[in-house]
Amino acid sequence: MNFEQARACIVENVARLGAAPPAAEVPLDDADGRVTAEAVHADRDHPAVALSVRDGFAVRAADTPGRLRLAGESRAGVPFVGQVAPGEAVEIMTGASMPAGADAVVMVEYARREDGYVVAPAAEAGQSVSPQGTDARRGDELVPRGRRIGFVEIAALASAGCANVRVYEKPRVAILPTGDELVDVSATPAPHQVRNSNAHSLAAQVRRAGGIAHALPAARDERAATRALIERGLGSSLLLISGGVSAGRYDIVEDVLASLDAEFYFDRVAVQPGQPLVFGRARGTFFFGLPGNPASTMVTFEVFARAALELLAGQSETRLLLPLARLTAEFRHKPGLTRFLPALLGAGGAEVTPLPWHGSGDLPALARANAFLVADGARESWRPGESIRVLPR
Repeated sequence: MNFEQARACIVENVARLGAAPPAAEVPLDDADGRVTAEAVHADRDHPAVALSVRDGFAVRAADTPGRLRLAGESRAGVPFVGQVAPGEAVEIMTGASMPAGADAVVMVEYARREDGYVVAPAAEAGQSVSPQGTDARRGDELVPRGRRIGFVEIAALASAGCANVRVYEKPRVAILPTGDELVDVSATPAPHQVRNSNAHSLAAQVRRAGGIAHALPAARDERAATRALIERGLGSSLLLISGGVSAGRYDIVEDVLASLDAEFYFDRVAVQPGQPLVFGRARGTFFFGLPGNPASTMVTFEVFARAALELLAGQSETRLLLPLARLTAEFRHKPGLTRFLPALLGAGGAEVTPLPWHGSGDLPALARANAFLVADGARESWRPGESIRVLPR
C-alpha cells in the first residue's frame, strides 16, 4: 500500500466510524486552534454601509468634471451628517462612510483645492466605492462548522460579534512508548539504553494537531504489561503506540492488539522511514502502531496519524500539504518507496537542500533540518534546479 492509499484508508474509516467529539462554548480569545462546532453567520451586511476605498472627495458623478463646494468631511467612525447637494463635495478618508447623495470618490491625487472648493476631474458612479454588502450579506456563512480556528477565523468571528464560540472538545490522545531500552529523559542511560524522546516529541505533535497528549508509562517487552497499558490507552480518543511493530522476536504489539480483538486496516506502507506502520481499531478506539526510531515516529505521525486526529477533533477535512521546491543539489534514491528525508528549506521555501543523515535514528540530522524532502517512489534521480515535493515542519 502506498502512502496516498494509506491516508485514504485512514480518512475513510475515521470519517465513517469516528465519534463526533462533544462541544463546549469558550471565550473568543481561547478559541485559537480549536475547531468550530457550528457554522457562524454574519449578523449584518459587510460592509454595513457603502465605504470609500480611497482618500479623496465624495462627489456626485453627474457633477464632474467641475468646481465643487466643500460641504464637510467624512472619516472612519465620524460620518458626514447631511446630504451632498448638486455642486457639492465632501472630503472623505479611506474606510469612511459614503455621504448620502454621493456616488463616487475622486482620489485626492487627482483633485485640486481652491479656497473652500475642489476642482474634480470626471468620475464614474461607483468609482472607489465599496457598496454595502459587497463582502457578505446578513445571514451569509462566515466560518463553516468543522473549521480549525486561526487568526483569520478569529477576525471573522469577532466581526460577527462572537464573544464566545462553540467549539469541539479536544480529543485525548494516549501515547504509549515501548521497549526495554527506554529510560526517562532525566536518567543517565547505560550504553545499551536510550532516553525516551518519542513520548515527548509525539506529545508536541499531538498538541500542534489539536489534541491533548497523555503519556503512559513505557511498556516493557512483555505481553501482560503491554496489554495492560494498551487497554488503558484504548480509553482515550486515539492511541499512539511507539515501537514494537517490526518483525523482531520482541515486537509484540500486533499480537497483543490481536488478543484484544483489534481490527487491522493495514500493517505496512511503502514509505521510508516508517514502513512497518499499523493502523486499526479496538474497543471503539482507533490506534496507530508507529515504528520506534525517532524519524519513523515523527514522519508517520505527520503523514498518517495527524489526519486521524484532526478528524477526531471535529475537522470536516484534513489535508497534507506537500509544496514543491527547487533542489540545490543532485539527489538520487532507490525507487520503490516514498522517502521522507531530512532537508533544509531555504528562506521563502523556494529551494531545498538534502542533508546527510545516517538513518531514522539520527536525531542530530533531524534537528538540523526544517523539512523533509519527499522522494517519489517511482523516480530514481533529480538534477539541481528540478522541483521536488517537501514536507515542511
